[in-house]
Amino acid sequence: MNTASSIASSASIDRREFVARLLALCPNALVVTGLGSPTYDVFASGDSDRYFYLWGAMGGSTSVALGLALAQRDRPVLAITGDGEQLMGIGSLATAGAQQLPNLSVVVLDNGHFGETGMQRSHSSLGTRLAQVARACGIEQAAEIYSLDGVEALAARINARAGLNFAQVHVKADELPRALPSRDGVFVKNRFRQALGFASL
Repeated sequence: MNTASSIASSASIDRREFVARLLALCPNALVVTGLGSPTYDVFASGDSDRYFYLWGAMGGSTSVALGLALAQRDRPVLAITGDGEQLMGIGSLATAGAQQLPNLSVVVLDNGHFGETGMQRSHSSLGTRLAQVARACGIEQAAEIYSLDGVEALAARINARAGLNFAQVHVKADELPRALPSRDGVFVKNRFRQALGFASL
């Protein structure tokens, strides 16, 4: 068994508990969610007009969060996504590394599986180490988190806006009940714009 497979099989973090704790500690963060389970996790923690849920945009969460961080320099911006979604948008890590936005953080909830398509094993359980990929893209603050104890330090880095962050959080490969936010893209967009002080379109 390779190292990535060993980590995936021994992951013990409850994803819903981790996300709920993280968001409670980052009350001012603007949050962009990745397709599928990360969206359900964020919504299950309690809805907010600061949350921008992506539907049908697999691979886009880090890029969307990066653009938001460019436009909202005074706010912490947090992408919460999964390993499969980040793997599809792997090039966004290189762009983030090139931009070095100090208010941008990317949190990957890594269960080593493609949850939306039947729990097939993903590349992160077959040898790809996402935190190492992030470091190779120039993201120096790239950490792997193996327990709930890591949430406080991660939240402190997010809130400080003192440097680009990446966290690969090793979560259990559970199939949890889906908590579904609105799928009305216009509603989600306009609510988020209003939270930023802009008029609806």
